[in-house]
Amino acid sequence: MPTFGPSTIRAVTDHLPQLEQVLHVVHDVLGAEVAGVCLHGSAVLGGLRPDSDLDVFVVARRRTTDRERRNLLHGLLGISGRGARGGVPARPVELIVVAQGDVRPWRYPPRCEFLYGEWLREEFERGEVPAPAVMPDLAPLIAMVLLGDAPLFGPPPARLLDPVPHEDLRRAIVAGVPELLADLASDTRNVLLTLARVWMTLDTGAINSKDAAASWALDRLPARRRPVLVRARSLYLGGRDSLAAAADSVAPGGESWDGEMREVRAHVDLVVRAIEQLAARDGH
Repeated sequence: MPTFGPSTIRAVTDHLPQLEQVLHVVHDVLGAEVAGVCLHGSAVLGGLRPDSDLDVFVVARRRTTDRERRNLLHGLLGISGRGARGGVPARPVELIVVAQGDVRPWRYPPRCEFLYGEWLREEFERGEVPAPAVMPDLAPLIAMVLLGDAPLFGPPPARLLDPVPHEDLRRAIVAGVPELLADLASDTRNVLLTLARVWMTLDTGAINSKDAAASWALDRLPARRRPVLVRARSLYLGGRDSLAAAADSVAPGGESWDGEMREVRAHVDLVVRAIEQLAARDGH
């Protein structure tokens, strides 16, 4: 049964039925092996935005089986995003499962048992099943889970997870930059915002929402490199995209960066240099 805390309920009041569906899938598949389930991401770092996922982190008492991963996948495909059954609007779900013994005591790089995200739906619908894998990106995710302190089931995350050492957090986010850059053309808005968050975390040690990180970065950018990040932040916050709406080939409310890619790349080059300088300073 769900054990939503008061702060968790306030963060996701409009999405409790969908979160209850997620918990039902998790408990149906893993049963008593579920040590805890936590909400993280935008819902607990500044509030859900129009395109935000529901980010759910599951701590299991043991590693998963192939059958369990298949059953988790089958259940999530029917309740997440555009795949939700019955025509009921649903947010995309990102769900991660870790085995407690793989992350406590903490070791780097950590192992992920299962990862579901809507960006992988086409692969899942072709029959691919998420497999366990070493995942450095778990370091910042676990740090955000602990920071958010928003249990959906079970005890507070600090009773399930060890804190992530700053050194491991920093090297994990630096290690993820090349993969992030590979998605620049296809996921421009998210890459711009995530790079701003990487820059902020490396410089300050703080983890914050994407829009807050963008505001921090804008204060440190030369004026000519700010417009693309201003646009990315506005889109993230749900503002109308007048640039895209004015394009003949893009419907109002759509999003296209085709005419701005030169400016985007110049902005990214500057931010990546700043990240590299901070990483070199810290020995990464």
